[in-house]
Amino acid sequence: MREFNKEPLLKELGSREYDVLFSLSRCSSGWLRLNELNDHVLLTQPSISRMVDRLESRGLVQRKTVEEDKRGVLIGLTEAGVAVQKKVGRAHVEHIQDIMETALSDEEMRTLLVLTEKLQRSVRGN
Repeated sequence: MREFNKEPLLKELGSREYDVLFSLSRCSSGWLRLNELNDHVLLTQPSISRMVDRLESRGLVQRKTVEEDKRGVLIGLTEAGVAVQKKVGRAHVEHIQDIMETALSDEEMRTLLVLTEKLQRSVRGN
């Protein structure tokens, strides 16, 4: 994580903040309840609430009331949030690629791919 956090764009945003934006970007509806968002990130409920407050004040996320349940609140990305997530995401992927291409041979990369696919199948129960 220390190496990944060296990415210059993560100094602007922070890896945990990026994690929130990334999780929201992966949601098919574009919206998650706070407790659902908490299932996707490695933060406690109070920490995620404060993080969402900070991201909202920066214009990166927005809240809306759940139509069926006026007490429920959904969190989603703003246009600015989408743009920042994509910008940081691209840089993050390139940084990971640079690290992996430097450290691993082509054969080791193929082995890593086979192993990660096996882990994914196991987690999904396939």
